Amino acid sequence: MGRDFVSAMAAIGAAIAVLTGIGAGIGIGNATGKAVESIARQPESSGKILSALIIGCGFAEATAIYGLLVSILLIRVIS
Repeated sequence: MGRDFVSAMAAIGAAIAVLTGIGAGIGIGNATGKAVESIARQPESSGKILSALIIGCGFAEATAIYGLLVSILLIRVIS
């Protein structure tokens, strides 16, 4: 296997790793929408809903950050 093949596979892997950001964005958007609906239905429980939302969004964003780190590491392999 040549250097060009390894570079191409690393670039493809980095592109796939960046796709985790799309999944995190969709997940955070869905969670936020459902939280707003829940607060609209039960305003008295907004504190519990918001704390659960923040924790969930933190976990979703962590996967996006891991994907970004993996893609950065793969791009460093190319150069």
